[in-house]
Amino acid sequence: MTPTPSATNGAAAVDPLVDVLAYLITAARTQLDEAAEYAPMRILTAAQRLGDALRPDAPDALRRLISALDAVPPTATPRTDRAEYTSMVDGLCAELTDCLIALTATEPVTSDDAPGHPA
Repeated sequence: MTPTPSATNGAAAVDPLVDVLAYLITAARTQLDEAAEYAPMRILTAAQRLGDALRPDAPDALRRLISALDAVPPTATPRTDRAEYTSMVDGLCAELTDCLIALTATEPVTSDDAPGHPA
């Protein structure tokens, strides 16, 4: 993982996955001093950053999940309307389920494709 010069100041850019790792670690520390309501917001922010890193090569199913993450407001917390927030996160979980099913779906194996079947 070689750093690349930043377009803005010539400094080495950090790999997007390292950025997510750094965010998660510092968010864990910050969370020790913050209200518990901020934890889901910080986790979803990390998910958004990871989605941004995955987006360029993402298959359609993953792009749909990333788009759903993009719709999450950056300051959304369960503090104002817990039921609405819970519904939003449940919707993301449903999108994740659909994504994982699509990414792991395989074509059914027919008897002609079975190992050991003469070609």
